Amino acid sequence: MSNGNNTLLKVVDLKMHFPIYRGVFQRQVGAVHAVDGVSFDVKRGETLGLVGESGCGKSTTGRTILQLYKPTAGDVHFEDVNLVTLKSEEMRLMRRKMQMIFQDPYASLNPRMTVEQIVGEPLMVHNVAAGAEIHERVAHLLDVVGLNASFADRYPHEFSGGQRQRIGVARALALQPSFIICDEPISALDVSIQAQVVNLLEELQEQFNLTYLFIAHDLSMVRHISKRVAVMYLGVIVELAERDELYHSPLHPYTQALLSAVPIPDPVADAARKRKPLEGDVPSPVNPPSGCRFRTRCPIAEKMCAESRPDFREVSPGHFVACHLAK
Repeated sequence: MSNGNNTLLKVVDLKMHFPIYRGVFQRQVGAVHAVDGVSFDVKRGETLGLVGESGCGKSTTGRTILQLYKPTAGDVHFEDVNLVTLKSEEMRLMRRKMQMIFQDPYASLNPRMTVEQIVGEPLMVHNVAAGAEIHERVAHLLDVVGLNASFADRYPHEFSGGQRQRIGVARALALQPSFIICDEPISALDVSIQAQVVNLLEELQEQFNLTYLFIAHDLSMVRHISKRVAVMYLGVIVELAERDELYHSPLHPYTQALLSAVPIPDPVADAARKRKPLEGDVPSPVNPPSGCRFRTRCPIAEKMCAESRPDFREVSPGHFVACHLAK
């Protein structure tokens, strides 16, 4: 992966295993391999899309990058600083540069706090502003995300889903971060509102030179907003490439199956294309398959796929894939 100065975030072999305890003495009998060896980088000013089925570890990856979960193994380099090695106070200061927009705008806002208290809380926690200055900054932030400054005294239940998500975006912008993880920020919204929120994110990115890790399972929306796309399956990234390269020439069987299921507006073209439905269910992350994680559902799997885990290799410039048989 890239090591240039243009790289803002570099994730190296990141693992997050959640232990399973049982019995009176709470002995560990296993672990959920939520994230199991993920590596990628994010360049300054770009949007990297992270897609995959529900439960594949996308959100856990985002939270582990921000050290909301302490990783089991691996490194997370942000501006050449390894976040994994930082102490709590050092990490707290570093969090001013990185924020998160959460998936559910109904659950991520405190119902007992006003909009001004919610958006202004990061400013108070990090001693960036106080008193009247907080009021002024909150009014400006609400204006930036397309909300009326007079809404500052209202509570979250008085807003629609799209408006609540805009409040969440304003909170994420409060400390002027350079990197924001968007954890499925539109999945809980009406389709008519989704485009508005995505357009807002794109405008803010251009205005403030933001860098996004955009987590989603909507492939069409990821194609719209992302410059590069990483495809995740059962705790590992199976393919990563430039957006157009991935959508036009997917190499991994899982990516091919995902893209074949995306609806096409043209009924004739949609009927003519060959779909690649997957058989079986996603294996348990408690006991993942040996070798390639996807082999139990892969239509082209061979003996070697069960014997060894495929390397995440660069097949063509900027196009990485974890498959023994991809060329």
